[in-house]
Amino acid sequence: MPRFTVVVPVHEARGLLRECMESVLRQRLADVEVIGVDDGSADGSGRLLDELAAADPRVRAVHLAAPVSAGERRDAGAGQARGEYLLFLEPGLVQLPGALDAIDGRLKAAGDPDILLFGHLRTPFLGTPEPTRSLDVLRATGDAVTTASARPDLLGVAPVSWNRAVRREFWRDGSPRFGPGERSEAMWALGSLVAAGSVAALATPCVDHRQQRPLPGARRDRREVVAAYDTLLADVAARPGTEALRGPLYALAVRELLKTYAGAHEQRRAYVRAVAAFSRTHRPTGHRPGGGRSGVRGRLLTEGRSRTLAALDRALAARRRVRSRARALRKSALRAASRHYYRLQRLLPLDPHLAVYASYWNRGVSCNPAAVHRKAAELAPHIKGVWVVAKAEAADGHAFVLPDTLAYWRLMARATYFVNNVNFPDHLVKRPGQLHLQTHHGTPLKRMGLDQLAHPAAAKGFGFRRLLGRVDRWDWSLSANPHSTETWSRVYPSAVRHLESGYPRNDVYATATAESVAAARRSLGIAPGRRAILYAPTHREYERGFSGALDLVRVADALGPDTLLLVRAHYFYASAGLPEHPGLLDVSAHPRVEELCLAADALVTDYSSVMFDYADLDRPIVVHAPDWEVYRTVRGVCFDLLSGRPGDTPGAVTTSTDELISCFRDGSWDSRANAGLRAAFRERFCPYDDGRAAERVVRAVFLGEPADALPPVEPARRTVPPQPGARRVSAAGRPSP
Repeated sequence: MPRFTVVVPVHEARGLLRECMESVLRQRLADVEVIGVDDGSADGSGRLLDELAAADPRVRAVHLAAPVSAGERRDAGAGQARGEYLLFLEPGLVQLPGALDAIDGRLKAAGDPDILLFGHLRTPFLGTPEPTRSLDVLRATGDAVTTASARPDLLGVAPVSWNRAVRREFWRDGSPRFGPGERSEAMWALGSLVAAGSVAALATPCVDHRQQRPLPGARRDRREVVAAYDTLLADVAARPGTEALRGPLYALAVRELLKTYAGAHEQRRAYVRAVAAFSRTHRPTGHRPGGGRSGVRGRLLTEGRSRTLAALDRALAARRRVRSRARALRKSALRAASRHYYRLQRLLPLDPHLAVYASYWNRGVSCNPAAVHRKAAELAPHIKGVWVVAKAEAADGHAFVLPDTLAYWRLMARATYFVNNVNFPDHLVKRPGQLHLQTHHGTPLKRMGLDQLAHPAAAKGFGFRRLLGRVDRWDWSLSANPHSTETWSRVYPSAVRHLESGYPRNDVYATATAESVAAARRSLGIAPGRRAILYAPTHREYERGFSGALDLVRVADALGPDTLLLVRAHYFYASAGLPEHPGLLDVSAHPRVEELCLAADALVTDYSSVMFDYADLDRPIVVHAPDWEVYRTVRGVCFDLLSGRPGDTPGAVTTSTDELISCFRDGSWDSRANAGLRAAFRERFCPYDDGRAAERVVRAVFLGEPADALPPVEPARRTVPPQPGARRVSAAGRPSP
């Protein structure tokens, strides 16, 4: 008996089916059967099912004699299932890597409940993956094994079939069937949740709901939705012990019926009469509608007042049009006023004691600008620093302005110093006397600036002339090493002065002590003696989301409980979307990558510039490069990272999950040969990182000291100690060579 049966209802889905099925078959947990149920699709979906079944014995193709509803296809597949638990999936949706492992682990920990609800991501059509509200409900449930009656908020989890695992015995004996009907899936999801004697939650995304392009379809009689909720609430009312659920279910039904009202079109009066009849039957005693506009509309709908509701909707639509026009006029007026205000402010003298800071397109206080700001507060306290931060970002107690406010335009017009690790917007007009410091935010491995002209697939229509206009505003350009100076000079041609100071953000590595390293590890919850490996891959222009080229669950399992993987997605992504696992910690939202580097005993990366900074610590670096040829062809690179030559390659190189596991098991991650490569890499890319980079920058840019008066680079640098007591051993327990 397999652990899981995944049922996939199929109808005219040939283009979406293969990826859906293979996302299950590629899962590390192989104890699964996949049943595809086709009802005579004309597009060849049934033949593709047969092909997949012939290629993998875990796949079964079921062919129905005549077309049926999606719910009936699900019922047919579930009726032939052999697995302990039923899962459902739709063509166009995929299981995320590690999903079955995470589901299996949570089921076992919860004692195999009737239903396990798990999280999902939503990928809008032509969009990128994003978390859903269901995850908040699942997190609030925690590790409890409960019921819907005890936790009515579980009704807020999306009522679909593919975000839950259902014990097959419960489905056979206690759960409703899907059956026909437009809303059969939602009614099954809610009805089975009410009937379940035990429910657990897993706040880990296991499915990516990839929304498809909406296509025109036949108009349906919306009264079917009313009938579906009528049947559901009647069944719940007949079930003992569900009193606590009747109010929440009724409120949920009214919200859904109000949404459906918009699509009723010419059937609206009949639809409103049906909803009113439903409400008279099922409205709980003492029920109070919600407040606000939706509460008023819901009350009119359930009272059957179709004319009043239609009049209100016309009035609300008219108000929206008026407000929309007013907003557009106000926005246009504000833009014009802001431009005029900015011009007026530029007529006033510059403030010689005012500096503007920003980093990563106003994403908060971080990176080289933050390090320069800290040092300027020490060496040039007469200069006030003000940060530009987006509304959703934190300024960490610093003085700040929000973009496009009057304070912002005043700051941009009057400040003397501008510090950024990217570029300030094109609307900024550089005045005589203003000084721009471009700190950059990484040593270039990939092609940058004008070098991207030869790589149009990665540049994607990038405006190179506008880029040169922004570059011409620079007065100073920081360099972390001679390689960067050479690259910046070529790809950003301008009259800028190159300041070979080292990166200010890396000063912390030269000044770190064993105590500060231990503090960084404690802040992340890393136990003394436990090996921490930072995995920090870069962004790929040819992928839509966080790269899943490495099976992180398998790596964590293989390296064992003495190793913790700190996973940091590129700053373009909100999170790494990790499953729950004791050996994995998502640190994507951590504000300072420098602290993560201090805490880590080793770095695993692909082509991220974090490798150049981490080399300062003289700790092992493993380059995991499964797609090197694709990356350097599409994105372009400045040198051959995988050549194995001293100065090019910082340590061990792996190209698959198995190779990475072996690298840490056999000790080659920290071998003498790779230590030699690391030393040559440090010599090439970290020559200025002596802990005084920020000081050199402040003295040159803010205090105007000449180059011969700046603190010289100290050639002797020490190795930053690892966390006291941390074992430099292989995963197998052998000391590293």
